[in-house]
Amino acid sequence: MKPGQQIINIMKREIIKIDEEKCNGCGLCIPACPEGALQIIDGKARLVSDLMCDGLGACIGECPEGAIEVELREAAPYNEAVVMQEIVKHGFNTVVAHLKHLQDHGETAFFQEALGFLEKQQDLGYAPDEVIRKLQDEPRADACSGGCPGAAAMVFDIDEEAVSRAGGIDAGTDIPSALRQWPVQMHLVNPNAPYFKGADLVLAADCTAFALGNFHSGYLKGKSLAIACPKLDSGTDVYVQKLISLIDDARINTLHVLVMEVPCCSGLVQMARMAAENAVRKIPLKKTVVGIRGNILSGEWI
Repeated sequence: MKPGQQIINIMKREIIKIDEEKCNGCGLCIPACPEGALQIIDGKARLVSDLMCDGLGACIGECPEGAIEVELREAAPYNEAVVMQEIVKHGFNTVVAHLKHLQDHGETAFFQEALGFLEKQQDLGYAPDEVIRKLQDEPRADACSGGCPGAAAMVFDIDEEAVSRAGGIDAGTDIPSALRQWPVQMHLVNPNAPYFKGADLVLAADCTAFALGNFHSGYLKGKSLAIACPKLDSGTDVYVQKLISLIDDARINTLHVLVMEVPCCSGLVQMARMAAENAVRKIPLKKTVVGIRGNILSGEWI
């Protein structure tokens, strides 16, 4: 190792992936990435540094070609100090945009690290307190902001009578639940729990059960359940290890991944793929994509 050379540990984490065939080099994703991790090079958007990509996917909704997604892969850990060194070069507004991005996604530790970096700098032309005051004036956004389709406000027309006849809204009677275990959130589930032994497992994105009117009867009945949100959950690298344990130790029969059509949901499929590829046992893996209106867009064995 050369003197002064930094050792960068590689880890599995969520990071963006760009499909070069789909990318047309429009550059709309560039301003959506305040960290400066993206550049247009040779007519294509490129991820220029793993260290600068936080994996939160603010750039996804800005891509008109659907060329950007979040995947779970080996990458250098995100480094807030490296990001801030680049961001301060672009002035006050870019610094505010970056800190707002961290704030909106609940990245408190990185937010405090960024403020600490600013406090140590000389000749910025502004004080860290000015950044804080500007942030207080800015409206808070949802964690899937920045043009993400999952954050767009929509109102649907519902056939209330049809739903009631099916035993839903205002039906007056409770429909039996098909849930046969607790807990269900991936951070809380224990792969060694008896209800996972030899089970068919449904791994569902949090929103799917609310979108699908027949989630219990059509997808959960007779199966075990784990739920997760690849966008908002923290520390999702542990999910892959739990899935591997469910495949190899609990010896689940099948794994059915239910995700919403929004781009940020693709991370859950990537986790399942990675677990299936790294597990010793090989089991059937199915993906079902649910539309935001509750319709099934696709279903396939992968």
